Amino acid sequence: MLIVGCGDIGLRVARATAGRLRLLALTSSPQRVRALRAAGVTPLLGNLDVPASLRRLAGIATRVVYLAPPPGEGWGDPRIRALTRALRLRRAPVSFVYGSTSGVYGDCHGALVAESRPASPRTPRASKRVSAEQAVRFLGRGGGPAGPVRASILRIPGIYAPDREGGTPRARLERRTPVLRAQDDVYTNHIHADDLARACLLALWRGKPQRVYNVNDDTRLKMGEYFDLAAQLYGLPPPPRVARDTAQDQLPLMLLSFMSESRLLDNARMKRELGLALRYPTVHAGLRA
Repeated sequence: MLIVGCGDIGLRVARATAGRLRLLALTSSPQRVRALRAAGVTPLLGNLDVPASLRRLAGIATRVVYLAPPPGEGWGDPRIRALTRALRLRRAPVSFVYGSTSGVYGDCHGALVAESRPASPRTPRASKRVSAEQAVRFLGRGGGPAGPVRASILRIPGIYAPDREGGTPRARLERRTPVLRAQDDVYTNHIHADDLARACLLALWRGKPQRVYNVNDDTRLKMGEYFDLAAQLYGLPPPPRVARDTAQDQLPLMLLSFMSESRLLDNARMKRELGLALRYPTVHAGLRA
């Protein structure tokens, strides 16, 4: 199995295999080689921004998990296109899992969102993910001499875990970062990092061809309610509430972009087809762990 973008989630994927597979990981950083080897992963030096360095990956793995982010510039994702071109040079992998974002749905005004809903990205970040999904679909259809690949797209919301860097709201609560008042608040969705890693592995073996999966837990909370819950668990005061029309003066643009979209993700397909039994079905269970 080849992991592309072997950060926190990639390492959790590696640990979840429990030595059952030979693990490879693409890295552009020689400084990460030792850490990857310590995790039982064979590092392969290469750079997604240098397509010629990816040719050695052709035919090297039967299963691929792609978790690398798109570049900061532009509206597309040339990185995943470079990788999929390299994979098509020789024998294609049996299965390919791409970690996308639920942000591709855009603002759904709090509606319950199934995978059949058309993508409607509102930010450059989400538009790049739509571009990447198109590259994955092309790979899945057999774009090239290597033939078709069983490709799965995981649409991922907010990832959290107490043992993940920045993986809980504690720091924001301690900084007293405001959230929207109740009448302006938006629904938000989450997945524990360990459950996400397990979803990646299950999709490699059980994902249907050309299939999209929402990968989220069963929590149904608005963003402010999530931070109120975390504050209660940590014994901290709840965050201050602000009106939407004044939030832009107090919050960074990235955070404001998350507060401008509201949706509830339907995870029924994930449970039914991948058979994922969530270890942390709610953020309350995950934060307490």
